[in-house]
Amino acid sequence: MAKPAAVPHTGGLGSLRRRGAVTELLLLYDCDTREVPHLKGIAERLGVTVQAVSHSFRQLRRRGLIEVRRGLYRPTVAGTAWLHTSLGDLRRDVDRHLDRLPVVRSARAVAAGAIEAGEAVSLAIVDGTLTARAGGDGPSHGTAAGAARPGGLVRVTDLEGVVPISRGHIRVVTLSAESAGSAGTLRELRRTLRASPSGLLAAHGGEAAHLARQASERPVVRFGAAAAAQEASAVGVDATVVVLDEELPRFLEPFQGPDPPPISVVRVGAGRRRRSREGAQ
Repeated sequence: MAKPAAVPHTGGLGSLRRRGAVTELLLLYDCDTREVPHLKGIAERLGVTVQAVSHSFRQLRRRGLIEVRRGLYRPTVAGTAWLHTSLGDLRRDVDRHLDRLPVVRSARAVAAGAIEAGEAVSLAIVDGTLTARAGGDGPSHGTAAGAARPGGLVRVTDLEGVVPISRGHIRVVTLSAESAGSAGTLRELRRTLRASPSGLLAAHGGEAAHLARQASERPVVRFGAAAAAQEASAVGVDATVVVLDEELPRFLEPFQGPDPPPISVVRVGAGRRRRSREGAQ
């Protein structure tokens, strides 16, 4: 008997690119929700050949996810767990995609210039804000329901197309608690933050927030730094987050899973030099 396999993280929609993945998932679901004495019935319901279903069965059995019990095809305990994990990952991944593609027929946007009532306008995300400009030649466009001055809000109706959004980059700046109080570390942190003068500035934890405020005159988001950075990235705004080395794993936890935002980690202060020496041992 095949040894039960550990339940893998399926990776959401991306996992369906593997050849046979959809058939395996639907085969296991059918066997878990029906009494299946023959694979021919599954093949007819799925609209594939018996050979394809038979191949998927052998693959699942080799991984310890399915077996034949009392004349019926049934998932093993590991198979049931894999099925729940796979469908849960797919649901969350689909929800994430739908959240980024809201279907709306009207919206309010900031006018990039003077707009007349009834004028065709194009929509775009500018610095994280939905912006409308005169002219309907953009990938997302509609009709201005009223007139608006530059910088004012305008309601746009009859929307068509999708607003293009390039995800913002999240740069995590870390430093050690031991070096945090040194003048040299503060100077280096100040230079690092100056290199990204725009976008969101946040800090994970009270000590990191104190250092960020000392190193920059920009407003610092103190609470919900991970959620704020993710939301900023979703609307195309870059984010810089100051985190102590010891808090980095906890800060990165919410970014695990399929389709994370683009993230890079930069270390400043004495902690970076010490970490380099430890890595060389």
